[in-house]
Amino acid sequence: MTTIRVLVADDQAVVRDGVVLLLSSADDMEVVGQAGDGREAVRLAGELRPDVALVDLRMPELDGAQVTAAITEEDLGIRVLILTTYADDEAVLPALRAGAAGYLTKDAAGEAVLAAVRDVAAGRTVLDPAVQQRLVQLVIADPAPAATAVPTAVPPAAEGLTRREIDVVRLVAQGLNNRQVAKEMVVSEATVKTHLNHVLAKLALDDRGALIAWAWRHGLADTP
Repeated sequence: MTTIRVLVADDQAVVRDGVVLLLSSADDMEVVGQAGDGREAVRLAGELRPDVALVDLRMPELDGAQVTAAITEEDLGIRVLILTTYADDEAVLPALRAGAAGYLTKDAAGEAVLAAVRDVAAGRTVLDPAVQQRLVQLVIADPAPAATAVPTAVPPAAEGLTRREIDVVRLVAQGLNNRQVAKEMVVSEATVKTHLNHVLAKLALDDRGALIAWAWRHGLADTP
C-alpha cells in the first residue's frame, strides 16, 4: 500500500493538531510536516515534497490562494487541497484559479477529509457540495443569456477541445444539466453526453464536479 505524504498548513494550532491527528489515524497517510503560516508552508513544500498539501485559506504571511499558486508554479507534483471555513466566492475562486485540486469546508466529516486527501493524491478533483452550489449561484446570478456567453478566446489548457466541446464545458460550469445544455445547443441529450465523455477523457477528469472546477480555473465559466 502506497503511503500518502501530507503537509498540513493552518495558523490555528488547535485545528492543525486535530487535522494531524485525523490524518495520522489513517494507515495509508503520513504527516511529513506542519506549517503555521503561508510562507512556511511554501518553504516546507519545497523541502519535503509531499504528495498533498492540506492548506487553510486564511493564514498570515501568505494566504491559501497564494500558497497554492506558489506550490503549483514550482511544478513539483504536489497537489493542494484547501480545507477552510469559507465557501464564499472571494475565497473559492482565487484558490481554484491558483490551481487547487480540492476545496473542502471545515465542517466536513473526518471520513470525508480522508477520502478527499486520497482522491486528490490520486489525481482527482474534490469540491465540497457547498462550493459547487456557490459556483452555480454565481453564474445564475449573472443576467447575461447563456447563448451569448461564448468566450472569444480559448485558453491554452482547452486547445485540445473542439468548439462544441468548449460550449458544453461552459454551459455545464454554469450549472446546466444535460437536458438544459442540449436545449441551449439545439442538440440531443445523447450528443451532449458524448461531448462530455470526450471532454472528460481529453482532460483526464473523473466527473462533472472536477470539470466544473477545471472550467472555473481556466476561465471557461466566466461570462463576458
